[in-house]
Amino acid sequence: MKKIFPETFLIGSSTAAYQVEGNNSNSDFWAEEYADGSPYRDKSGDAIDHYRRFREDIALMARLGLKAYRFSLEWARIEPAPGQYSRSAIEHYRDMLQACREHGLTPIVCLHHFSSPQWIMRDGGWAGAGMPERYANYCEFVFKELGELIPYALTFNEINLPTMLRDLFSKIGIVAPVGIDPASWSAPEWRASAARLCGTTPDNYVTFHMISDEKTIAILKEAHRKGRESIKRISPHTQVGWSMALSDIQAAPGGEAHAADKWRLLFEQFLDAMEGDDFFGLQNYTREVYGPEGQLRPEDGAELTQMNYEFYPEGLGHVLRKVAKALTIPIFVTEHGVATDDDNRRVEFIRQGLEGVRSCLMEGIDVRGYMHWSTFDNFEWNSGYAMTFGLIAVDRATQERMAKESAHYLGGIAQGGAL
Repeated sequence: MKKIFPETFLIGSSTAAYQVEGNNSNSDFWAEEYADGSPYRDKSGDAIDHYRRFREDIALMARLGLKAYRFSLEWARIEPAPGQYSRSAIEHYRDMLQACREHGLTPIVCLHHFSSPQWIMRDGGWAGAGMPERYANYCEFVFKELGELIPYALTFNEINLPTMLRDLFSKIGIVAPVGIDPASWSAPEWRASAARLCGTTPDNYVTFHMISDEKTIAILKEAHRKGRESIKRISPHTQVGWSMALSDIQAAPGGEAHAADKWRLLFEQFLDAMEGDDFFGLQNYTREVYGPEGQLRPEDGAELTQMNYEFYPEGLGHVLRKVAKALTIPIFVTEHGVATDDDNRRVEFIRQGLEGVRSCLMEGIDVRGYMHWSTFDNFEWNSGYAMTFGLIAVDRATQERMAKESAHYLGGIAQGGAL
């Protein structure tokens, strides 16, 4: 097979702390799980116990052939109370970074993947005027301690997802959290209960996934800028960016204006905050097609994933090309995956996705890496453990890890540089 990816191209997989660590009881999502009337199918509980098992997990990734690991830090562990930092938590993440180094995995570290400390909600959450400074202080502490071990940092994961949710639910006057059924979110007792568990009231309860209006988007952009400034001041070698969830937005005849509006909403309105970034993290799972009346349903007979997305791996190459027209910085694919219990389809999803990346590289687009979502079958927010995105299955009764064929397939590509 001909080698098609350069030696420096990073191929690996991604996780999020809340979804794999377990027992993040000081995070706002924990309150959502335990709120009265919560729509979460399962409690995260021990999750897949990655907090304790990270060494064997990282060793397994390396044995499979992966070359990079994108994971997140849990802010609520590191700063369990305002201005009070946990030495044990920061040493834990130091151990993770050192384990990556020992096993030859390049770490890509996300500072915030949806979940926030509960104490933030007591002062207005992500609508609070002091949020950019609080977030920058957190970044400063992390990089004073760990900066020399972090070559790549994402300030935020999927900064545009709340905007996507606002667009989805605006017609019925609600803003729902990630993956939450709108009827559940609109129940006043559910939101009030989650707020009480965070020690606050519903009017102050503004979680990350509720950042959806002009004011809170401006706060988020400023938090990114201030966080980036803190990181670069302390650790100039660290490359800093953020990631966005970007479906392949397509227009059927008559739907061009709707498609253009959606692209502005999801991507173009955030371009100003990326001035000064070192790279961009792109996350793609499917496509959205727009007609004269708005978004169209997938065609009859289209293959759907467990998440009811259309199986459409070729969208990755399409979105890479579209993003590259607007940016002058390198691009990393920081998530690309499929929820399915048929691992043969996951292999095909990876193959087609990487074919798209290969084509983009041949066209001169500066793509530096591909991180598959997810390393493991893990906790998928309100869907619980029903959605299987992982390269590695986990028996949660025993926490035994079982690498799927897709894991070996992706690891082989990472090692050999060929499809």
